[in-house]
Amino acid sequence: MNGLRKGNSRKRASVRALGCRLNQYESSSMENRLKNKGYELVPFGEKAELGVINTCTVTNEADGKSRSVIRKFVRTNPEAVTIVVGCYSQVSANEIAMIEGVDYVIGNHDKINFLDYITEEKPVDPVIVRDRISREDFSIGFVGDTNYLQRANLKIQDGCDFMCTFCIIPFARGRARSRDWNDLMTEAKLMLKKGVSEVVLTGVNLGTYKSEKKEFLELIHALSKLNGLKRLRISSIEPTTIPEEIFGLMADPSHCLMPYLHVPLQSGCDSILKKMRRKYSLSDMNQFFERASNKIPNLCLGTDIMVGFPGESGKDFEKTCETFMEFPFNYCHVFTFSERDGTPAAKMDDQVTMNERRQRSAYLRRLSASKRMAFHESQVGRELRVLIENPKNQQFSGYSDNYVKIILSEGFEEFSNKISRVKILEARPEYVVGQWVKFEN
Repeated sequence: MNGLRKGNSRKRASVRALGCRLNQYESSSMENRLKNKGYELVPFGEKAELGVINTCTVTNEADGKSRSVIRKFVRTNPEAVTIVVGCYSQVSANEIAMIEGVDYVIGNHDKINFLDYITEEKPVDPVIVRDRISREDFSIGFVGDTNYLQRANLKIQDGCDFMCTFCIIPFARGRARSRDWNDLMTEAKLMLKKGVSEVVLTGVNLGTYKSEKKEFLELIHALSKLNGLKRLRISSIEPTTIPEEIFGLMADPSHCLMPYLHVPLQSGCDSILKKMRRKYSLSDMNQFFERASNKIPNLCLGTDIMVGFPGESGKDFEKTCETFMEFPFNYCHVFTFSERDGTPAAKMDDQVTMNERRQRSAYLRRLSASKRMAFHESQVGRELRVLIENPKNQQFSGYSDNYVKIILSEGFEEFSNKISRVKILEARPEYVVGQWVKFEN
């Protein structure tokens, strides 16, 4: 498939990523493959000859959103080749194939290499490619020129073995497997060569990384030694997989590992944690978070909490709120429990009414907003190290080492992609306002 129209004008293609950070990373890889096949990339929603929808299936609502996006693309581009890939494709391929206008349905095992399966013309009937997902180490590889921003995601792992009762991911993305060490290090070096200052490790269950007998902590050490890496950040990571040796690295201001942890607790009530089939107790987590907070100065600690899980009583929810306020969390992402077909939780008795779930979610979000604001207020007067990003609408911003979003009171082009000292002047609910002081040596 040469990706060229008659008269050598370039075919247009667009990619839409739904859901998680991992999907965003993988969609960028798909865009690079399209560019190197001669396609012109256009924003999703514009006219195109080929469209790729990278789907999410974490909830029934996510399935519905995926279907809506697929139908919208087909309505706008009825003659285009429509390719649906990702998690929803893996677990519900036949359902997707029944949507009018869909040409290819490709599961997670083959989605990065989707171009190997499609032809220039629309097929008569939808083609389904959905192989069993291997547990072997995987490689992504690189083709042609790859563009990165100052802060770039690096996929190190996929899949999960934990089998929580609310989660479909082990079926959608397969069981835990790691990225080939050499393939991973090759991309990391390429990122730095392209000017990336901050690498964000991403995956489904990061802490379970193991390739060539090298585990997560060894990966941290290896990446931190690469020339040109200014910052290394861990995205969401399961609490029972975190090696506590990283606390000392995060506490060292000269080390590139940033003092930030986002650890999904999911509930602040032991009985609900047990029903979720989580692998820890609140006592375990309280001690763990206290050690982290005591060891790492000015640590930003975030969490995920699910509200309205089956059997969650009013007292259980109150306990979760108390836990959130007592633990050293600076914010939480609140998720309203949504039945996901195919998971044990969807079949459990004692489902909480949707109205009650929404009320509880709104209350916990208010608590989170109060803790985030208090954390922002604690930063006022400090000088923080900030990676200043390219301006948007002539406004300069960036994130501190501990992942506080900072808007500069004024900025100049030479600030972009530079680590700077910024004095925090004012706290606001979603960000803080700072004044540039100097470039960091």
